[in-house]
Amino acid sequence: MSFKSDIEIAQEATLQPVVEVARKLGLSEDDLELYGKYKAKISLDVWNKIKDKPDGKLILVTAINPTPLGEGKTTTSVGLHDSIRALGKNSMLALREPSSGPVFGVKGGAAGGGYAQVVPMEDINLHFTGDLHAITAAHNLLAAIIDNHLQQGNPLNIDPRRILWRRVVDLNDRALRKVTIGLGGKSEGVPRETGFDITVASEVMAILCLSTSLMDMKARFGNILVGYTYDNKPVYARELKAEGSMAVLMRDAIKPNLVQTLENNPAFIHGGPFANIAHGCNTIMATKYALKLGDYAITEAGFGADLGAEKFLDIKCRYGGIRPSAVVIVATARALKYNGGVPKTELGPENLDALRKGFVNLEKHIENMQTFGLPVVVALNRFPTDTEAELNLVRQLCEEKGADVALSEIWAYGSKGGREMAEKVLAACEKGSNFDFLYKDNDTIKQKIEAIATKVYGADGVNYSAEAEKAIKEFTDLGYDKFVVVMAKTQYSLSDDQTKLGRPTNFTITVRELRASAGAGFLVAITGAIMTMPGLPKVPSSEKIDIDENGVITGLF
Repeated sequence: MSFKSDIEIAQEATLQPVVEVARKLGLSEDDLELYGKYKAKISLDVWNKIKDKPDGKLILVTAINPTPLGEGKTTTSVGLHDSIRALGKNSMLALREPSSGPVFGVKGGAAGGGYAQVVPMEDINLHFTGDLHAITAAHNLLAAIIDNHLQQGNPLNIDPRRILWRRVVDLNDRALRKVTIGLGGKSEGVPRETGFDITVASEVMAILCLSTSLMDMKARFGNILVGYTYDNKPVYARELKAEGSMAVLMRDAIKPNLVQTLENNPAFIHGGPFANIAHGCNTIMATKYALKLGDYAITEAGFGADLGAEKFLDIKCRYGGIRPSAVVIVATARALKYNGGVPKTELGPENLDALRKGFVNLEKHIENMQTFGLPVVVALNRFPTDTEAELNLVRQLCEEKGADVALSEIWAYGSKGGREMAEKVLAACEKGSNFDFLYKDNDTIKQKIEAIATKVYGADGVNYSAEAEKAIKEFTDLGYDKFVVVMAKTQYSLSDDQTKLGRPTNFTITVRELRASAGAGFLVAITGAIMTMPGLPKVPSSEKIDIDENGVITGLF
C-alpha cells in the first residue's frame, strides 16, 4: 500500500481565503492584517471586542514520552479540532509555530500530518508571517546593545566574562555554539567569548509566549537578566534602555496568526519555545483568543506529559489565568511495545507481553494528569500493524486506570476517523475538574523542583551540585524564588537518563545547574546536557527539499 506524503496531501487541498475562515469566528476583514490570501494576523483591537465573552472549555493534548517512531500529538490536536467541528460544535485550535532548524535538519516541522494538517503547510514551516525573524532581530539587538555598551566605556561596569546573553539564529548550526567576537582591533569591539543558540531557545520567544499584552511583553523585556558587574551585581536589559526598541521589533509578532486546517476550520499558530529550557507551549494570547472565540479551545504542549503538560499546567495556566477542562494523552500500541523493550525494527508483530510491560509509561502519565485533578482521555493512534488484541488490551488497561480510551484514525481519514475521540473528549469536558497546581508560588526553589521530580517523574529525591546550590542561594537573594520552575531533562524518559524507558523506579534526579530567565519569570533547573543549538545530521532533510520552475516545493515531509 502506498501513501501520499504530507506535502502532497496539503498541496491538493482546496483552501478558503482567510477572510472567509475568519468569518467562522465572527471576525471581519477589518479585524485582520492580511499576509497574502491564506494567512493573517489578528488585530490586537479584537481583544477589546471579545474580552467580556465567557471562556470556552480548554482541552490540552499531550502524550507519552516520545519514541523514535513519533506518536502524532500535533496531528491529533488538528484532527480533534476538525472532528469536534464535524459534530457541529464550535471549537478553536491554538498550536505552536515550527522552527526552520528541525525543518531542514531531521525532526521535521509542526503542521500535523496525513489528513489532519494545518495549511498552507509550506508557509507555516517556512518563514510564515515572520515571527521567528522578529524574535531573532529583537534578541540580537539586545546582544548588539550589550557589546556596544562595552565598547563605549562600559558605564554599568559589566563583566564581559559574565555576560549571559548570547546571539540566536533559526537554523541548526553547530559551528556557532562557541564563538569569539570583537576581534580585529580597538574599533571592532571588545573581544570576548560567546555563542549562538537556535531562535526558539531564546528568552524573547518564551516572553512572547507568556505575555498577555504588548506592554506586558515590553516590561518583561526590561526584566531580562543579561549578566553581572565586576562586583557581582545583576544587570538587566532595562538598565541598557533596550526594552522599548525590542518591543518595536516585536509589535507585529505578538499578534496571533490565523490559518486553517485541511477541512477549512480556523486555527491559530503562534509562538514556539523549546520544551526543555522553556515551557514548550504556544502563546497565552492565542489561547485566550481561542477560548473567547470557541466553545472549546484545543491546544498542545511539547514532548511528553512529564515535561510539556506539567509546564503547561504549572506555568502557562498560572501566568495566563486559565484552567483546562480535560486532557488528551496520545499513545500508540507500537510505542508502548517499544517501552516494553522491543527494538524499533521489530514492532510490527503482535506482542501483548511487551505491550503490557510498556504500558507502565502511559500509566504514569495518566496518574500524573489525574494528580492535577483533570479528566483524561487516551487517544490511541491506530497504525496498520496494530492488531485488535493489542488495541483491546490498551483499552482494558486504560479503563482500569480510570481513563477513557478512543481509537483515532484521523491521519488516514481526517475528521471521519476522529468521531469517537471527539465524542469522548466532549464528554470528559462535562465531568468537571478539580484542577490545582503542583506547587505554590511561595514554595522554595527546592520545594518546587522536588515536587516535580517526586510527584511527576517518580524520583526518590533530588541531588544538587555545588554550583546548583550556589545558584539557589543567589537567586533566592534576588527574589527569584517566587518564579516557577522549568525542568530541563531528557524527553525520552521519566528519569534524567534517556535509556530508562517505561516507568523507572529507585532513581534520583541530579540538578547540575540553575539558570534564570527573569524576563520570562522562570528558573531553569538543568538535569543533563542541554542542547540549545542543534547540529545537522549526516544526511539533513535540506538535501531532499527542492522547488521547481512553477514554485512547487517537494521533499517537505
